[in-house]
Amino acid sequence: MIRKILKWTGISLGAVLLTLVAVYAFIATSMNSRINKAYSFENEEIEIRSDSATLARGKHLVAIKGCQDCHGNDLGGKLMNDDGAVGRLVASNLTKGKGGLPSDYDRADWLTALRHGIGKDGKPLIFMPSHETTLLTKEDVSALIAYCEQVAPVDKEMPENDLGPVALVMGYLDKMPLLSVEKIDHNLPMVATVDSTEGVALGKYLAVSCTGCHRADLKGGAPVAPGFPPVPDITSSGHLGSWSDRQFITTLTTGKTPEGHTLKNEDMPWKMTAQYTRTELASLYKYLRSI
Repeated sequence: MIRKILKWTGISLGAVLLTLVAVYAFIATSMNSRINKAYSFENEEIEIRSDSATLARGKHLVAIKGCQDCHGNDLGGKLMNDDGAVGRLVASNLTKGKGGLPSDYDRADWLTALRHGIGKDGKPLIFMPSHETTLLTKEDVSALIAYCEQVAPVDKEMPENDLGPVALVMGYLDKMPLLSVEKIDHNLPMVATVDSTEGVALGKYLAVSCTGCHRADLKGGAPVAPGFPPVPDITSSGHLGSWSDRQFITTLTTGKTPEGHTLKNEDMPWKMTAQYTRTELASLYKYLRSI
């Protein structure tokens, strides 16, 4: 009797294992097909100036939009993650140095990357938040491109992305934003302008950068990846809703909460938000308190 139970237990476990292997094989095949899909979009026209004010704006955007957090302070690229489970996630070298962008990488290529989430070869950019940068105004897109075009070359060769099983499964389940090209409304015209005065409108524009972790409704949820903490609700209904504007700005510029907790920059990039202007931080606070 015991031998029969053990036999059927082994058969059942084997069947479950085979099912899991088959499911993973299907997911991996599906994700690899999506990763290697080639896209093509109609070219957009945009005026790109290189005056000092535009370059200063571009430098500010590189700081507050997470470009440096991923690609490094010099935009020379950075290894974001490298383990067997999640895999190797690489932020590429955005300069024209050795290992960086090809010599023929032009403004149209910058535009398709920022607006559509694809590379020069038409394939999706991995883990690039183009679903956020596509919502930048024409002026800000122009400033960002103008600044990135003139950064000093950095000789730094980066390895290729190599996604592990966790990244593939989470990407398939839409729990990790691996392929922003799939999240973008590619028919949506570029935003013309945004109110730059302190207030809710400017805060809403800036809050797009928060949606990658805090979700589209900014109410948070499950961790963005294994090993990360749950994502808090940053609207008026969350804990942040009890903070004053001064407490909010202090937290986003020092990493210290009103309760005395020190935020890990890896979990909440306060070193990035510390580079927002006071007008931007006050506007973000007003918007979050309005929802």
